Amino acid sequence: MAFHLRGTVLPDGVVRDLWILGDRITFERPSGAVETVADGGFLLPGLVDVHTHPGVRDEDGASSFDAGLFAEQIAAHRDAGTTALRFPGLLGEIPAELRDAPGSPRMITAGRWLAWAGLSRSAPFHTVAEDLVAAAVAEAKAHDGWCKLMGDWDFEAAAVPYALLREVVDGVHAVGARVAVHCQSAEGVLHAARAGVDSIEHGMGMPEECVGIMAAHGTTFVPTLTAFAGSAPRRTGDTPRDRLWREGHRTLIRRVCEAYDAGVTVLAGTDSAPFGNVAGEVGHLIAAGLPAEAAVGAASWSARAFLGLGGLTEGGLADVTVHDADPRREPGVLRHPRRIVLRGRVVR
Repeated sequence: MAFHLRGTVLPDGVVRDLWILGDRITFERPSGAVETVADGGFLLPGLVDVHTHPGVRDEDGASSFDAGLFAEQIAAHRDAGTTALRFPGLLGEIPAELRDAPGSPRMITAGRWLAWAGLSRSAPFHTVAEDLVAAAVAEAKAHDGWCKLMGDWDFEAAAVPYALLREVVDGVHAVGARVAVHCQSAEGVLHAARAGVDSIEHGMGMPEECVGIMAAHGTTFVPTLTAFAGSAPRRTGDTPRDRLWREGHRTLIRRVCEAYDAGVTVLAGTDSAPFGNVAGEVGHLIAAGLPAEAAVGAASWSARAFLGLGGLTEGGLADVTVHDADPRREPGVLRHPRRIVLRGRVVR
């Protein structure tokens, strides 16, 4: 049986009928039985969290991958209307039984966090003692065309050298894959921007000059404001690290709007619990100065385009959330989808 939805299709803003056949969308009414699952409201390409790390269990100062916890946390994403997830660093492999399960969000993983041996502290990351380029290429080829590199760690310590980072980017791009880089120090972000990485994750210490460099290279910016909005207020001490953390958070907020104004694609990633809170990241992006439509797109149509998932188009993937009001004008409605369609199935 096909499903039928009618509503205002975003981001175009046109009222249309669409039907779901299997895992695909069509604008042509199919023959046979049809069930209407939404009549009215706003039809949004399923939400995306482009930076989340489910399944990490911390015990006795050590981190490990817990498949049961992973399943619980991706279910929390799904139940909030998040239909696609990118894992820029995962401590384990996606369990085979969940990878393409009907009730699982679509998942894109970059494999393990890769750390240069020169970083001051790398656990729980996978430290590469020899050929970082080969390790990055292997990780991207073994997963979904992405690898994740720790571009820095401590604010005060040296970042991955620019020349090495550029070698990694060139090597990964040569096999048609992409590089996501964790950056928080000024040096780390500058090296990543100059090297032409595909996405900069966090970017707390981003120098102003990085904005133009990112725009020129087509680098995407994932600021993960949710994570720092929670942690920065707790840094009340007067240590150098506390002061750097607070100032880094303020810098991050400024750079988000500057990057958007310069034409950089800014996307929504939470990087923190609770899982299924990408609507909160949209709120932080708006508070930082992004137009509401761009902030909603950062967790929907723009994020899906970035990951190659597409939007609500003829033949597109059947991931839809239905909302009673226009999230571009009332972003809070993202927290309460009336209907969730995932992989062509109605899950709410």
